[in-house]
Amino acid sequence: MLKATLRSFLAHKGRLLLSALAVVLSVAFVSGSLIFSDTVTRTFDRLFASTSADVTVEPKDDLNSNVPSGATQTVPAALAGQVARVDGVASAHADVSVENITVVDSDHKSVGPTTGAPTIATDWYVTDRSPVKLTSGHAPQGAGQAMLDADTADKKHVKIGDTLTVMAQPGSFDVEIVGIATFTTTNPGAALVFLDPKVAATELLGSADKATGVSVDAAPGVSDAVLKERITAALGSGPYDVKTADEQAESSAASLGGFLDVIKYVMLGFAGIAVLVGVFLIVNTFSMLIAQRTRELGLLRALGADRRQVRRSVLTEAVLLGLVGSTLGLAAGIGLAAGLIKLMSAFGMNLKTTEMVVGWGTPVVAYAVGVGVTFVAAYLPARRAATVSPMAALADADIAGVGRPLKVRAIVGSVVGALGAAALLGCVTAAKTASAASLLGLGVVLTLIATVIAGPLLVRPVIRVLGGAFPALFGPVGRMSQRNALRNPRRTGATAAALMVGLALVGGMSVASASMSKSFDEQIDKTLGADFVIQNANFTPFSREVTDAVRDTDGVGLVVRQRFAPLAVRLPDGKRVETTASGYDDQVDDVAHITYAQGDSAAALADGAIGMDVDFAKDHGVKLGSVLPVEFPGDRATSLKVGALTDQEAADGFGMEGGLFLGMGTVEKYVPDGQDSALYVNAAPGTSAEQLRPRLERTLDPYPQVQVRDQADYKKLVHDQIAVLLYLVYALLGLAIVIAVLGVVNTLALSVVERTREIGLLRAIGLGRRQLRRMIRLESVVIAVFGAVLGLALGLVWGVCIQQVLALQGMKALAVPWGTIVAVVIGSAVVGVVAALLPALRASRMNVLAAIAHE
Repeated sequence: MLKATLRSFLAHKGRLLLSALAVVLSVAFVSGSLIFSDTVTRTFDRLFASTSADVTVEPKDDLNSNVPSGATQTVPAALAGQVARVDGVASAHADVSVENITVVDSDHKSVGPTTGAPTIATDWYVTDRSPVKLTSGHAPQGAGQAMLDADTADKKHVKIGDTLTVMAQPGSFDVEIVGIATFTTTNPGAALVFLDPKVAATELLGSADKATGVSVDAAPGVSDAVLKERITAALGSGPYDVKTADEQAESSAASLGGFLDVIKYVMLGFAGIAVLVGVFLIVNTFSMLIAQRTRELGLLRALGADRRQVRRSVLTEAVLLGLVGSTLGLAAGIGLAAGLIKLMSAFGMNLKTTEMVVGWGTPVVAYAVGVGVTFVAAYLPARRAATVSPMAALADADIAGVGRPLKVRAIVGSVVGALGAAALLGCVTAAKTASAASLLGLGVVLTLIATVIAGPLLVRPVIRVLGGAFPALFGPVGRMSQRNALRNPRRTGATAAALMVGLALVGGMSVASASMSKSFDEQIDKTLGADFVIQNANFTPFSREVTDAVRDTDGVGLVVRQRFAPLAVRLPDGKRVETTASGYDDQVDDVAHITYAQGDSAAALADGAIGMDVDFAKDHGVKLGSVLPVEFPGDRATSLKVGALTDQEAADGFGMEGGLFLGMGTVEKYVPDGQDSALYVNAAPGTSAEQLRPRLERTLDPYPQVQVRDQADYKKLVHDQIAVLLYLVYALLGLAIVIAVLGVVNTLALSVVERTREIGLLRAIGLGRRQLRRMIRLESVVIAVFGAVLGLALGLVWGVCIQQVLALQGMKALAVPWGTIVAVVIGSAVVGVVAALLPALRASRMNVLAAIAHE
């Protein structure tokens, strides 16, 4: 049996190759994502471990430090002296390092990464742990001098002697580049500017008495853990975090983890699509191969092979296919990881392929996925093959299920479909976002399973409609192509299912994204009343001089500032919610249209007051006039009175969770070093918006990070952000289409072999080669369009349900992108034509007499 299995596998290796490609793709994405993330993690672990001080003292991060408030958390510079006196400390240095800066050259062009990595200004302090070394020029000495890292200098064409402008929170200042420093470790992609330690705190923090932390070197023989205990005891209960080198490295790695997780989950999403679609392809391939080997299997049974041996033989072929696919997929995954590493280098993160990490877990996962998928996919065809009696097989009875009733599928599909429909109906009627999202996920899974199960039941009615015009357009050839697609509903349904999965995903996300875009457009039209909004490209705060420059621009009337403030609020129900509030100037009603359930802007923006969303207030027992304890960064705390409750369509219209907003006076009092994150600008009387825009753009020319946007620009910005998600879905669709094409090619190729004698007889009675190719192409087109119709119908239902979930968050507009829907259907027909090219060509080249004699 083993010999027979191996010979059968090698005899069909060409047909199995297409199925193996699905395994290769899924394993490649899984292994590639694991190798890439392991490599980046190992590289940065080494970087953080080699550059972390023995002990560091930092401001305590008791609130969300990622909130773009513009304020830098600091410690007293004198803390370094206090720490230096602790027993076991060899040296202590007051560090100055800030990321909320912008650096521009003499042409007002940004000198810094464009990939989202930070621009960091720090004091030049050389230790054995420094990630850079001076390679040309000299260290900065006094005010007006600076060094730049070599990678940034090379990319931005900066050389020694050039003058740069550094825009920091206290204000802008010019520096001459007097030296270049080169990374001795991995460059994480950031731009580094080094200043003289004597002036860094004054220039970057506004005072020589401030620092961003203290780096401590341990004396010989003193462990990091012991030194941490001593420093913690010496500092008492002050607002400081004391960390060992290992803890600091772990904290730094954790902040990088979010970036790595995004890449890993995206790639695993591709792998999941490849696995899901590949299952249909493998099931179809093995079902057809077994159908074509009916006589062979019958002979094996007649010679004494029992059912278990036949089943084991088919599953052994599947395992061999999985092993080959997994091996090739693992190799492709290594290549994919190498490509990602090269891509990261292009974005400034200089990783090395020579340091690629292939952990023991990667091959284990790769083979588990590859072999597991093929084994599971081949199990049903193997069971079906084992249930055929020797006499039925010798009689060449069809075991592929051509004539078998579909009652079981109808019952199971109906039950699962009903459960899925009930879940989606519950999603639509749910009042809470969490429960609606859970029901949506359940409904999507169940309806997808139901459609796959019941797909063959829909083949005959749907394809009769889709191919109804074929006889009139193409005559007998069109009629035969339609009947060929109807001949085996199971096979047609499984082939179309591969395409259906991808198109259902695209249909649902297209409706969701179009609805989001329309909702945001309506929300912007309703709420934004300013002529222009001034913001950084990445929404980070900007220095106060930008605000002053805008106010001084000729033709500017009203300027309303917005700032973000991290805070924690204690609510009447006992919960402590950490969120972000927005601070506004008093004239906010002149630049925004706000709907209030109770109160007004004047009450919400008054000193000692706060406003919030009415639904958030109801959920937590807050009423107008309630007094709430509020905590701000730096251990600043107060109590604020609820002055107004908003009833905006988007609950987070004024901030993050809760829609909290404050007066600018309150924000400046409790977040004193904050920066403006946006300016809402109206033209002065007598100046039109068209006249004001070029003046604002000229004013902001020295600040390339700041952009002027009107309502149309704002809408485009939102659309572009939503499009990023849609592009990912389209990429998933592309992968699904590639595998679906393989499935159609495989099905048609095996179908041509199965119908060899039939094709020979058709040729003998006068069917031309061109007509034969057309017949196979039309069969392929109708199968592909059938999959597209099912997928898009399912996707539209999903999309409407997703929009209902979004409506609970205020995005109530529903939009269906009919242009995309039509384009996908047309594209599916093209996919069908492309998939049929090789099988049709092979069929047309058959020798007529040999085909008639084929058994």
